[in-house]
Amino acid sequence: MSSHVPAAPLRTAVVGTGSIARSSHLPALQKLAAEGAVEVAAAVDVDAAAVRAFADEYGIPHASTDLDAALTEVRPDLVVLCTPPAVHREQSVAALGAGAFVWCEKPPCPSLADYDAVTGAEGDGDTGPYASIVFQHRFGSGARHVRALLGSGALGRPLVAHCQTTWYRDRAYYAVPWRGRWATEGGGPAMGHGIHQTDLLLDLMGPWTEVRGMAGRLVHDVETEDVSTALVRFGSGAVATLVNSVLSPDEVSRIRIDCELATVELTHLYGYRNADWRITPAPGVPEETVAAWRDFGADEPSSHLAQLRVLTDDIRNGRRHSTSGAGGRRTLELITAVYKSAFTDTTVRAGDIGPGDPYYTALHGGAPGWAPATVREEEDHQA
Repeated sequence: MSSHVPAAPLRTAVVGTGSIARSSHLPALQKLAAEGAVEVAAAVDVDAAAVRAFADEYGIPHASTDLDAALTEVRPDLVVLCTPPAVHREQSVAALGAGAFVWCEKPPCPSLADYDAVTGAEGDGDTGPYASIVFQHRFGSGARHVRALLGSGALGRPLVAHCQTTWYRDRAYYAVPWRGRWATEGGGPAMGHGIHQTDLLLDLMGPWTEVRGMAGRLVHDVETEDVSTALVRFGSGAVATLVNSVLSPDEVSRIRIDCELATVELTHLYGYRNADWRITPAPGVPEETVAAWRDFGADEPSSHLAQLRVLTDDIRNGRRHSTSGAGGRRTLELITAVYKSAFTDTTVRAGDIGPGDPYYTALHGGAPGWAPATVREEEDHQA
């Protein structure tokens, strides 16, 4: 096994001590620490008072406002990034350069160029160190069961799918200065809100081949969109609709996949249990077959804990985690393609967006009416 594979417990540094660290990451880390899988060795935040209070509250021995210093002094095996997307590239590259694995909150980073810079800083092969993304919806028992049914062909070919993240965010939500801005939030609902459902759709359906998107700014005074829709075609030939909104009072997250022998549907909001999945058979499917399909086994909700348990096991066993490398990039590539298609009124195919394409370096692509004013002014000046 490579020397890049650390022994348990994994010395872990948490970077960013805001709400997502407190609500999701620390409870998961504490559970795994109790099981001997990790040791929370350091906390880092630009706010000295905040990081000191965080470290004191959770009994973390090292508190710092300097990531580079913490990497040198603590030498963590795993760095958990709970920071805004604009700094994910810089922090990921620094952690990888120090020999640490990275688990990064979504959105992974503001552009494919940033993502590729991170993967370019990874170690060799599957043993890493590498960066992975928080895509916890892949890791509940429900997704695991349905993925196995689809992968085995038990339900027949997937034919038609629908994926929606239709949520509601009011004007007060967007009064926070960094929200609704490309540079700080990374994108609108297609990027910042619907990314988890989009990722789960791809995890279940396989590679996508082309997308046709539309976007609107219908209510909120923001740089980004507040609603988008897209039509997606997959390598299997199946087609899907994708809807992301922050304008929807009846909030729901939903995936529906119509296969030859059954419809599979997941309906929830921010996380699911086995009971949130429904399988409806086509006429003529034997009852005993349907009963087996509906047997999801022990209930493991989608959660940071569910993913972190798999990630730490992958790291210790020298395996590449499924949300790292190409497994994380495909979701960001599809979202980027939705923006490019919507803003250019064209069909975008997988692999189209690379170096030299304006959408490779920014989701707005410099598009008139969508790019930030400073970007448009720079382009006008250069022209």
